Amino acid sequence: MIFAEPLAELVQTTAQGDRVRTSSHLDGREQRRSLRALSRRIPPGCYERSTTRGLSYLARDLALYGIATGILLSSWSVVTIVAGWLLATLAISGLFVLGHDAGHGSLFSSSRLNRISSRIAMLPSLHAASVWVYGHNRVHHAFTGCEGLDFVWHPVRVAEYRAMQRWRRLLHRIEWSRFGAGLYYARAVWWERVVRLPAPPRMKTTFRRDRLLVAGYLAAASFAVLAFGWMQNETLTGAAWVWAKVLLVPWLAWNWMIGWTVYVHHISPKISWHNRRTWRKFAGQVETTSSFRVPRWLNFFLHNIFVHIPHHVDPRIPFYHLPTAAEAIACEHPHVERPEVFRFRSYLEATRSCKLYDFERRTWLSYDAAESSQAQT
Repeated sequence: MIFAEPLAELVQTTAQGDRVRTSSHLDGREQRRSLRALSRRIPPGCYERSTTRGLSYLARDLALYGIATGILLSSWSVVTIVAGWLLATLAISGLFVLGHDAGHGSLFSSSRLNRISSRIAMLPSLHAASVWVYGHNRVHHAFTGCEGLDFVWHPVRVAEYRAMQRWRRLLHRIEWSRFGAGLYYARAVWWERVVRLPAPPRMKTTFRRDRLLVAGYLAAASFAVLAFGWMQNETLTGAAWVWAKVLLVPWLAWNWMIGWTVYVHHISPKISWHNRRTWRKFAGQVETTSSFRVPRWLNFFLHNIFVHIPHHVDPRIPFYHLPTAAEAIACEHPHVERPEVFRFRSYLEATRSCKLYDFERRTWLSYDAAESSQAQT
């Protein structure tokens, strides 16, 4: 499914999703469990936005990224370089989360300030803000966990896996392994859904402008870092190493960080995906997402992004109010779990058991299911 889907289909996804939504007849129970009813249980204070608070977080994360860049430019020690890579990866992650909130319009009350902030915050991750917002807001959030529509960590059926060419199967095995999150995100999301996504007619100017902004940032940053590396080493090899050390490695590490984060949010033996016939809005936003408590040092950079269920219930909630919203939702709706402590072994278990998916039975399958199915035919 995810491999065969043409890029142009994503541009049509909103219209397709509207057909799915209007053809779904919700019964009384589902109406009572609607997202609107759920969001009404969230305290009004959770929607309050502070311009000062948002700007201070943005300034802080930009400063941290600047510090990490300075460390990497001036360091020769392996230990210091690795520490610089870690700080740069986390700083890029923090900026991306702030850009994510601004893209939802939840970081500031001013729509103009949200647009400007999202473009700035997403530059280190090389994301054209308007392109990313188009796919993330209109597709992923609108149709979370729906087969053929939600493109983020989309599982494939056994028949689809069997129909792949050998190199596609190998790629799938790598990307869905415990080490493959960065490759998956860089290929399936960043390259296919941000860099190469065709612009809908009314957004061509916006897409082009934001892509030129990212290209200009990359060109200017590369020129500056290469020039600095040349002055330091006076060799092309030395200049290239400084460029890789300062720009390339942190970006690659960030891809793994964001790929792992999104995987944890939406892939688990406990999480069910739905085909278009059975998908419902409430189940998509509440039952195909998860929330976790992570160590404070990590949350310092990731701005409550792991408190994910209330974000899907209502993306207008600023990130610093998500824990309060999560508590309110859990109190009113006991079937919605409170954020649980994240354990890395749960991620490892998911990467072992969640490979393929049976959309009719809503069951995760291993690769053995494809092999046994092939042996029976």
